[in-house]
Amino acid sequence: MFTPAEAAANYVAVGKGKANLPLGKMFLLAVLAGAFIALAGAAATFGNVYVNKAVGAAIFPAGLAMVLIAGSELFTGNCLLIIPLLEKQVTLGQVVRNLSVVYLGNLVGGVLVSACAVYGGTFDAIAETVVATALTKATLPVSALFLRGILCNVLVCLGVWMGLAGKTVSCKIIGLFFPVFAFVICGYEHCIANMFYIPAGMMSAVRAGIAAEGLHLWGFVRNLIPVTLGNIVGGAGLGAMYWAIYLRKKSA
Repeated sequence: MFTPAEAAANYVAVGKGKANLPLGKMFLLAVLAGAFIALAGAAATFGNVYVNKAVGAAIFPAGLAMVLIAGSELFTGNCLLIIPLLEKQVTLGQVVRNLSVVYLGNLVGGVLVSACAVYGGTFDAIAETVVATALTKATLPVSALFLRGILCNVLVCLGVWMGLAGKTVSCKIIGLFFPVFAFVICGYEHCIANMFYIPAGMMSAVRAGIAAEGLHLWGFVRNLIPVTLGNIVGGAGLGAMYWAIYLRKKSA
C-alpha cells in the first residue's frame, strides 16, 4: 500500500484530474456514481429485510467499490478536493463547478435507479420497509441530520482515502469496506444514498397505496440540505486535516 503521506500526494494529482474533467464527461460519470450507490442501497435493503442490519451494512460498501474501481464521480468523496485546493493546484471555482455538477449527476442516477426498481416491481414484497426507511429519513430533526451527515462523510472519505492507498483491486476493496460498513451500521446520513432511499420510498408509497404523512418532496429537500452540509463539513474537514499533516510543509 501507499503510505498516508504518499496517498496525500497522490490525491493532489487525482483531484486535479477531477477538477479538469470536461463538463459532459463529469456529468455522465456522476450519473454512474449515483446509480452505483443506489444499486448498492437496493441490495442492502434486501439484506436488512431478509437477514439483518449487519448484512445490509456489509452489502452497501459495494457501492463505493463500484465508484472507485469502475470509475465515476461521487459528490461525498469529492469533498476531498479541499486537498488540491489547499495545495493551490486547483481553484475554488473549479471545486465548486465539480461539486455542483457531480451533485446533480448523482441525483439523476439515484432517482433513475429508484424509479426502475420501484416500477419494475423490485420492492413490491418489501414496500412497507422501503417506505418506513424513507419516512424516517424525511422526518429526523434537522440537527440530527446535520451531525449524522458529518460523521457519515468522515467515514466515507476515510473509505476513499484507504481505498486509494491500496495498490491492488483487492486491497482497495478491503480498505474501503470497513469505514463504509461503520457508517451504515451506525445509521449516519449520506446525501447521495438518500437520493435513492427517499425517492424510492415516495414512489413505493404511491405504488402500494401506503399512507406516509411527511413523505413528500419537501421532506426530501428537508433531508438533503442539512445532510449535504454535514457531508461537506465532514469530508472537507478530514481532507484539510490530512493536508495539514502531510502536505503543508511541502507547500510552504
